[in-house]
Amino acid sequence: MLPFSRLWPLVFHLVMIRGLRTVIYRVSDLAAAKAWCARAVEREPYFDQPFYVGFNVGGFELGLVPDGAAGPGGSVAYWGVPDAAAELSRLESLGATVREPLQDVGEGIKVAVVADPFGNSFGIIENPHFDAGKVE
Repeated sequence: MLPFSRLWPLVFHLVMIRGLRTVIYRVSDLAAAKAWCARAVEREPYFDQPFYVGFNVGGFELGLVPDGAAGPGGSVAYWGVPDAAAELSRLESLGATVREPLQDVGEGIKVAVVADPFGNSFGIIENPHFDAGKVE
């Protein structure tokens, strides 16, 4: 039998989902969506082409694709924030509407979901247990 130290690399490579990498939002007006997202994430895109706009948000990708099929699609990406209540208020001031109000889901973790001006779900999460050192 192999010792654990030799098994671990084999087990590690079997893990398929390792964390958030990219979230794509489909939009009908790329210029307006780009402007809104730049204000929402407080940075300019690092990649800006007519077929795709990409933002680097804390090492993760927020992408915009101009295919016109905006709207809730059954999945929500949650973006980390230090203060969920303050961020929810800020996003509302930028034209977002609350889809799921702020709630404490336990152990100090707070979440909310807004609809951006294009109908996409945009989730926020305040998670005091998140360890950035574990991001791959």
